[in-house]
Amino acid sequence: MPETHIVRSGTRVRLADLSTRADDFHDDRDAAEREFRKLRKELADLQYALYAEGRRKVLVVLQAMDAGGKDGTIRRVFKGVNPQGVRVTSFKVPSREELAHDFLWRVHKAVPGTGMIGVFNRSHYEEVLVVRVDRLVPEEVWRERYEMINDFERLLAATGTTILKFFLHISLDEQKKRFQDRLDEPQKRWKFSRGDLDKRRQWPDYMAAYEDALSRCSTEHAPWWVIPADQKWYRNLAITRALVARLRGLNIRFPDPEEGLDDVTID
Repeated sequence: MPETHIVRSGTRVRLADLSTRADDFHDDRDAAEREFRKLRKELADLQYALYAEGRRKVLVVLQAMDAGGKDGTIRRVFKGVNPQGVRVTSFKVPSREELAHDFLWRVHKAVPGTGMIGVFNRSHYEEVLVVRVDRLVPEEVWRERYEMINDFERLLAATGTTILKFFLHISLDEQKKRFQDRLDEPQKRWKFSRGDLDKRRQWPDYMAAYEDALSRCSTEHAPWWVIPADQKWYRNLAITRALVARLRGLNIRFPDPEEGLDDVTID
């Protein structure tokens, strides 16, 4: 089940053919939320062991359309995980300094160190998404970036980073509901801007851009998952299943204690 939504290397993705709804995959919300809480506790334990071992790193990439649920995913999935071992990086419009370097410069600085889980809220994939849709660079520039991204992620994997990339797949109707919620609730209005509506009108262009990114950059060493995300409870479960399965597979071990500690007495 952790591999249910994975994009196999070499697969051509058509998002219109992939469901955004939980009920196509799970019919019992209560059971799903019980499983999620159990897995989240295991995730916290695995993160603690990863931090103690201090040899490997984990990178989680989250991408979605506006209101897709990236912030909520981070809050829910990593609740209870020791914040010392998790670093969240949000990639916004590049600064002048960042624009003076190659497009991966600011990303490479943010990748997790040993023992850490790094979470990217948006990522280097913006350089083949918004850059493409808004025509910020010529096509011949962004088209070369797919292979550069694959090479970059191959380097990270070869040097001990486990990479998991999640596209939170919501429907146009669900985005409308979430935007309306933001307008209707005073405490959520700060999350809405008129520019969100411009992006909404570009939905077909973004779907085409995402399909290319998912198809061309889902590899054995850095796979994508397309997560049905209209229902948050299923989104959280599906992502946590994948995370826990991959961390289990690392066979993480606590470091050996110093010898002779059995004879130590605390005065």
